[in-house]
Amino acid sequence: MTSEPAGIRVPDVLSPDVLDGAASYDVVVVGFGIAGGCAALEAARAGARVLVLERAAVHGGTSSMSGGHFYLGGGTVVQRATGHEDSADAMYDYLVAVSKEPEHDKIRAYCDGSVEHCDWLESLGFEFERSFYPEKAVIQPGTQGLMFTGNEKVWPFREQVPPAPRGHKVPVPGDTEGTRMVMDLLRDRLEEAGVEVRYETGATNLVLDDAGAVTGLAWRRFEETGMVRAGAVVIAAGGFVMNPAMVARWTPQLGEKLFTLGSTYDDGLGIRLGESAGAELKHMDEPFITAPCYPPSRLLTGVIVNQRGERFVAEDSYHSRTSQFVMEQPGSAAYLIVDSEHVEYSKYSLVPLIDGYETLAELEAALDLPAGSVTATLARYDEHAARGEDPDFHKAPEWVAPQSVGPWAVFDLRLGHAMYAGFTLGGLRTTVDGQVQRADGSVVPGLYAAGACASNIAQDGKGYASGTQLGEGSFFGRRAGRHAAARAGVPTVGA
Repeated sequence: MTSEPAGIRVPDVLSPDVLDGAASYDVVVVGFGIAGGCAALEAARAGARVLVLERAAVHGGTSSMSGGHFYLGGGTVVQRATGHEDSADAMYDYLVAVSKEPEHDKIRAYCDGSVEHCDWLESLGFEFERSFYPEKAVIQPGTQGLMFTGNEKVWPFREQVPPAPRGHKVPVPGDTEGTRMVMDLLRDRLEEAGVEVRYETGATNLVLDDAGAVTGLAWRRFEETGMVRAGAVVIAAGGFVMNPAMVARWTPQLGEKLFTLGSTYDDGLGIRLGESAGAELKHMDEPFITAPCYPPSRLLTGVIVNQRGERFVAEDSYHSRTSQFVMEQPGSAAYLIVDSEHVEYSKYSLVPLIDGYETLAELEAALDLPAGSVTATLARYDEHAARGEDPDFHKAPEWVAPQSVGPWAVFDLRLGHAMYAGFTLGGLRTTVDGQVQRADGSVVPGLYAAGACASNIAQDGKGYASGTQLGEGSFFGRRAGRHAAARAGVPTVGA
């Protein structure tokens, strides 16, 4: 009989007698990324005595590696300042529309609380710039505070809900510096609130009483081990993209020819700790996978075809939506074809140029596509594009243009050729307040989860929007922290 690989082994649960003589805290938070930091701050501000355990030597986690977008809406100060109308109802309708299995109570809470959450984030010590970046890009190139970061303008969603930009970026140029700044500010606010943080210290086991309630945990720091008693525990320890065994079991797509987006400690330990207490796992087989083919955005006027030479997705889709459709094609293969009147090149493209071809017949032969396939596809596309229409995939008119002037450039979207990257979206089942739930819907008393180790609203790569992870991680982290403080017997302040 073979044992489970160490990477998916569920830690043992310990009995309360191991807590004799252990230090006691109202709330213990496992992990100091955006979710854990926000949970700790709200719990402390509610009057709780809070301890944060962080396995790394510094704060930040994978949050500090992210692009700096927070998905916020409903009429934030930035939306209002830039003349963009939005409402909590419109934001709710959109997020429900793009979710595979929408959790309505969470989406409702997130949208209703989004304006206040935007203000709360700024109260940490920064302001989103009151400016709008109108181009289609992966992230604003400068300090612009707002842009579209999802599929709000993509069919069919644009017909269901009036599009509104909700990608709020921290006002620092670059992909990650802004989030690092927020994490530094969060660290400072935790110090002011009296939160104790132990770095290079990780949780190893949960302690449960006879009723199944979490009453503490075991920790390790190098060769030193110990116990801590807790009125409540918030797990905010990241996803599992760095755990080969868990990836092979749940999201094998991430284990093949992809770069993983995560820190060393995105090894799923937080999820397995939750499992040890009886938690149900949700959406574990849902990855985020992407290789953006824009910018330059002008390339989206072209067509994306599979190995049959046929289109299969609206080219103006958000980059992870396009990439998820590519993964579903035979051989996970696709090509972006752009004519000479619309082609542009980028030095930093993740989707490499294969070559240029004087004729479509030459292109088809070189790519081993069925003879006449791309010729037929472009003939139909160009016929309708001349009228600004795309009846097959409903690409927005601004991205519709005939691709009739050779030579034609071909960019390689094939898995293993384009630079695809990804992370995990699934995790512990939780309530709207972050309480970890069992399969029957009951909660594990005293146990909470937030961020990438919890399954919240960012559950499907096709419907994902940049900023959802930071947005919901911080939002639901706050809710978990407040509820955990109340669970520990601390009256919440201003809840």
